[in-house]
Amino acid sequence: MNAAAPFFGDIAEGPEGGYALWLKADDGVRLRAVHWPKDGARGTVLLMPGRTEYCEKYGRTAAEFAARGLATFAIDWRGQGLADRLAEPALLGHVEAFSDYQRDVRAMVAAAKAEGVAAPFFLLGHSMGGCIGLRALYEGIDVKAAAFSAPMWGIYLAPHMRPVAWGLSNLGSALGHGARFAPGTKTETYVIADPFDDNMLTTDPDMWAYMVAQAEAQPELTLAGPSLGWLAEALRETWALHRMPSPKTRTITFLGTCERIVDVPRITDRMSRWSAGTLSMIEGAEHEVLMEKPAMRGKVLDEMVQFFFE
Repeated sequence: MNAAAPFFGDIAEGPEGGYALWLKADDGVRLRAVHWPKDGARGTVLLMPGRTEYCEKYGRTAAEFAARGLATFAIDWRGQGLADRLAEPALLGHVEAFSDYQRDVRAMVAAAKAEGVAAPFFLLGHSMGGCIGLRALYEGIDVKAAAFSAPMWGIYLAPHMRPVAWGLSNLGSALGHGARFAPGTKTETYVIADPFDDNMLTTDPDMWAYMVAQAEAQPELTLAGPSLGWLAEALRETWALHRMPSPKTRTITFLGTCERIVDVPRITDRMSRWSAGTLSMIEGAEHEVLMEKPAMRGKVLDEMVQFFFE
């Protein structure tokens, strides 16, 4: 059994019975997972968060899944949340190689099975977790179906900035500066550094306040901008995935019509050639469709759970 880990249930606002575990990837990196069980669950959502995120951020989402009969098992990826941070300062979002995230996926699945969480498993990947989750499908993760929320299958960059981002990130990494903040990125977590007005995450002031309250209560969970090394790895991984045929897994992807963080054409292209895939556009939503206004959020979750059991 995995050892118990700290869990901030008060700020998560998840369903009763949630608890955290320490996990260890096969390269020795310590990770953290949170399980929100559900009596008589019809299955378990393997929740793969985005960059900068942590398990507690999905407490309300887990409560929504519980209300629909599903348990939730979430992870803190290496370099964020309470998992081992891989560079200094601790707020720097860094990873040595994107392939290392698959070590985390394997540890997550192994821990879920060891905990005896309810089967079958359903994959849910948000933003960077959508990139990791897509690769996990190619690697053969055992899930009945998959859902993606604004998946990072590409990073939004203005056309004139694409060659700059590729060049700077790769050159910086090659010169040994991979563990430095990428130029133009913030050294504070987004919800603390920026106001609600015109934010790129949500149009719901209540969900924004929920995220701000978490960041203020437990700042050790938060992350700021990415490193040059992370950016170089992310650009290479998303390009490699873009060139691959779509998996056979039944999949539904949700995307807000106001998306400004990930590359929308990459998502629409992928879904247009995913024979077992469905794209659901959420009118008026920003990046975090699971943390949008209640009507949007309810639509996404109802549609997702219905899809899982079709």
